[in-house]
Amino acid sequence: MSNPTPPFSMESPSVWDDMDRTMGQLFMMGFDGTEATAQIRKLIEVHHLGTILLTAKNLKSAEQTTKLVLDLQTFAHEAGHSVPLAIALDQENGGVNSLFDEQCIRQFPSAMGVAATGSTEMAYQIANATAEELSSVGVNWIMGPVLDVLTNVKNQPLGVRTTGDDPDEVSKYGVAFMKGYKDAGIATCGKHFPSYGNLEFLGSSLDVPIITDSLEQLSLSALVPFRHAISEGVDAMMVGGCAMSSAGVNVMHACLSEQVVDDLLREDLGFDGVVVSECLEMEALSHNIGVGGGTVMAVKAGCDLVLLCRSFSVQQEAINGLKLGVENGMITKSRIQQSLRRVLEMKAKCTSWEKALAPKGITKLTSLQASHSKLSTKAYNTSITVVRDKDRLLPLSNLLDHEEELLLLTPLVKPLPASAAARGLTTKPSIGSPDTAMGDKGGSAPSVMNGESIFREFGRSLARQRSGRVLHTSYTANGVRPLHENLITRASAVVVITADANRNLYQHGFTKHVAMICKSQSSPTSEKRQKPLVVVSVSSPYDFAVDPSIGTYICTYDFTDTALKALVDVLHGDLSPTGSLPGMINQSQKLHQSKQQWLVEAWNEERDANALDDLLKALQLEGPSNQQSEVSGCSSNTFLLRNESIVESHFVVRNSSTRALYGFCSTYFFKATGTGVIGAILVDPDRRKLSVGHSLHSRAIKNLLQKDGIKRFQLGSRLPSVFLGIPTSNNSERKRLRQWFANMGWNLALSRPVCSMLMRNLVKWRAPEGITKSVQRVELDFDMVHGWEHSTSILDHIKTSSRQGIVEIYRLALREPKTCGIIRAQRDGVVLGTVVVYNAGSTWAECVPALVDPDEVRGGISSPVISPSVGEYSTLLQGLILLGIRQIQRQQADAVLLDCIDGDSHFDSLSAMGFSVLHSFEEVSCDADTMVSPS
Repeated sequence: MSNPTPPFSMESPSVWDDMDRTMGQLFMMGFDGTEATAQIRKLIEVHHLGTILLTAKNLKSAEQTTKLVLDLQTFAHEAGHSVPLAIALDQENGGVNSLFDEQCIRQFPSAMGVAATGSTEMAYQIANATAEELSSVGVNWIMGPVLDVLTNVKNQPLGVRTTGDDPDEVSKYGVAFMKGYKDAGIATCGKHFPSYGNLEFLGSSLDVPIITDSLEQLSLSALVPFRHAISEGVDAMMVGGCAMSSAGVNVMHACLSEQVVDDLLREDLGFDGVVVSECLEMEALSHNIGVGGGTVMAVKAGCDLVLLCRSFSVQQEAINGLKLGVENGMITKSRIQQSLRRVLEMKAKCTSWEKALAPKGITKLTSLQASHSKLSTKAYNTSITVVRDKDRLLPLSNLLDHEEELLLLTPLVKPLPASAAARGLTTKPSIGSPDTAMGDKGGSAPSVMNGESIFREFGRSLARQRSGRVLHTSYTANGVRPLHENLITRASAVVVITADANRNLYQHGFTKHVAMICKSQSSPTSEKRQKPLVVVSVSSPYDFAVDPSIGTYICTYDFTDTALKALVDVLHGDLSPTGSLPGMINQSQKLHQSKQQWLVEAWNEERDANALDDLLKALQLEGPSNQQSEVSGCSSNTFLLRNESIVESHFVVRNSSTRALYGFCSTYFFKATGTGVIGAILVDPDRRKLSVGHSLHSRAIKNLLQKDGIKRFQLGSRLPSVFLGIPTSNNSERKRLRQWFANMGWNLALSRPVCSMLMRNLVKWRAPEGITKSVQRVELDFDMVHGWEHSTSILDHIKTSSRQGIVEIYRLALREPKTCGIIRAQRDGVVLGTVVVYNAGSTWAECVPALVDPDEVRGGISSPVISPSVGEYSTLLQGLILLGIRQIQRQQADAVLLDCIDGDSHFDSLSAMGFSVLHSFEEVSCDADTMVSPS
């Protein structure tokens, strides 16, 4: 068939001057049912709907999908549509596939599973194969790739749908996926802008998840993959329905915000493709705003396509809302035409009436089957990852004798659409099914619980490999039951499956309990003998990735049939796994042996002080001339605290002949909090990449692990205040240092930003009027106290902070009333907030090199502590710092230094007072039991 009008031209006034036809192109809608309904037909024929989103509820098979898509396109063509429908689909692979057909559509790993292969070429091939299959059934637009960076690995619903927590790696794989899709002729859609990688959830269905990262933080991490995708030509971008709440941005729904869509995505990132809104039927949005109003807001914000997933009445409400918005002038016709242009340009790349009305269907899919099946097998076989196998338990076929039994413990989970179990296994119980272990051998087995059958075939496969010697039962939030204990005692080895244990905490607790039981097992002669335990994460690898107490840990990244078949082969020894954990979490596992082991000696002040001063001078000359070095103003004395409540141990690599220092490492153990701190690792610029830093780090970790009461480790210290963490002012250097510390065993996924800030020209400074009024409204009493007589109330107050160094700083300030003071904020005699104010004459100032400057006199403000019960946190912080500035002004200082401020939410509020960032850092901390002692 041929179309009488040019299909993608806006220069046809007879078509696009019809505002109803034009507005129809600005909607993406879905429907219920596996056949075209009267409602969807009306939307196409009467309302000129231009884009349809198909989901799993519409699709039964490849053949049925081909017919359904052809029917929809035929309705559009016969109704006089000038351009074909855009037919969109989510097909992310892994556990997120809208179209499943065991015969015709191949199963591929999740995005994180693909990243575990370590091959962007594999990513391209999988994306290209996926797109070829979708194109065969008539789909011309895939809602992918996922470009979110998993900056917070805990309690995040995205999980393995993203490639990981490293923005550069997410970018690399995202672009590879995108090119694979585009080269197969279908349009792409990056998601979920600005990021679903670090959301906070309030709990109610009427509450949207919240992004609390500042725009600066988003720009450094979460937005990186979106920038890369835009530069490589991504066709569309889906903007999420999440809220944003941080200093400088306060948005209820991102997709309805001009600040997010027009300003951030269009202007700042330069995107001129199609912007798709989140579904406006989401309960929180429809309840708070209403669909009609939300549609107008979405289009005004800059969205080109408004998504409404299923309700016909709501879809009509949205159409009427947009018409009303145009009629009353809230939305201009030029704005509508602008979106139309973008939509038509995208359709021109991915469809035509010739393609839309003649899908290749089953014939094409059959021709692809052999090559795609081979690719699927290769992908799963190279993605499965053995994170640890400390005791060399794998393969289990080498560990267990033929007659010994293996116990399989699996959680109750919802089946995946791409699993055979999801379609219902109705065969009778056998060895390897959950029923066998739970029932009497001679009696009838109980019925399988809901969700349990997802692992039934996996248990059967294991049983077939072991001639039936497999026990299989499930576990729930009820924990370890007597049945489990009996089976653990009976079996010779145990395999525990977890699926997102960070979100399903019962799985974490159950697994740890089983591990404890296995470690305490005894032989028949009462000899203690640890029972072999293998833990397998079949979804998020973060379940036990940094928990060395789980000695053997495997990740499959999804629990589809194909993934579990590969797991069976790994456990039995038929497959040698080659996958590696993606992103930073992978780097944190690589405790590389040093290429060169240097002799590390304990610091000797008399011997090494002058040599350290020389090393510091060499380091101060490094870096850009317009950027002050973090070690400016430092001397060897800076690192020596001489504080009775802090155990300090420092180490050097030196030339014993010349006495020159090649490297220096400072460590501190803070007794009050049980925190072991690496305060600095300094390496001579001429001795870099020779493993000097590696040798120093290894000695430091060994030393700190030996401290009684050690609870956690931290990179960076506020006492002394030289490096508050990994320096981040220089982005390329930040990446290099993050990589280095990740390779040393630090888990950087849970780091947080901190910074020092400086305000100059203090003589002319005046407090912003708005801030002064806000402080006055909180009705608090502020005063400044000096001396130890005030210690009781102040030290009681700062117990609310667990931050390293806080107690010691306040004790120093209380002991030096002539050079230090403490500003208090009180209400009804109760201390709610404090901050330390000091000058260059204090003992504390010797540990803060940034306070020393030859050209100006500086005063310092340090360590604000605000009670968690205070609702006016930001205002109270500003009030304390405001009074601190005034106190330093009275001392006729030229500038004021904030030596350490948490950067997660305070940059903008303090910038409004006149501060600018002096140095920025990334503070990293972890539990002591997750830090592996270097061998």
